[in-house]
Amino acid sequence: MVKKTRRILIAKPGLDGHDRGAKVLVRSLRDAGFEVIYTGIRQTPEMIVRTALQEDVDVVGLSLLSGAHMTLFPRVAKLLKEAGLDGVLLLGGGIIPDADVPGLKKQGVTEVFGPGTPTGDIVSFLQKWFAEREGAGAASPAAHGKKA
Repeated sequence: MVKKTRRILIAKPGLDGHDRGAKVLVRSLRDAGFEVIYTGIRQTPEMIVRTALQEDVDVVGLSLLSGAHMTLFPRVAKLLKEAGLDGVLLLGGGIIPDADVPGLKKQGVTEVFGPGTPTGDIVSFLQKWFAEREGAGAASPAAHGKKA
């Protein structure tokens, strides 16, 4: 059996132009063996979801420092669902107040990683998620978020 590549999309939604942290994360994920697609800065939610669909990703990670996370992250979650990608893991990171995290999770963001989170913690989180998903029979289209 051939092991499926673990594909992760890292995106910078909105007008946030600060991408150093996202680039550090991209390198760390790549070094941990993930296939990583980085969209660059100033992406709309529609552009992010279109890329997620085209690249057949397992995970979408959003990085935002501008304060628009309560608008942009839920919009990406909604568009992923509408595109039939509700099996894609959605993560957030950046300058996110602790008080906003429960609201983001209610709207489809699985986990939020704040400033100073060691990249190794994010890698470990993803390795565990992939291991659990692959152990649950992720070979089926429904388990990958695709419509059969």
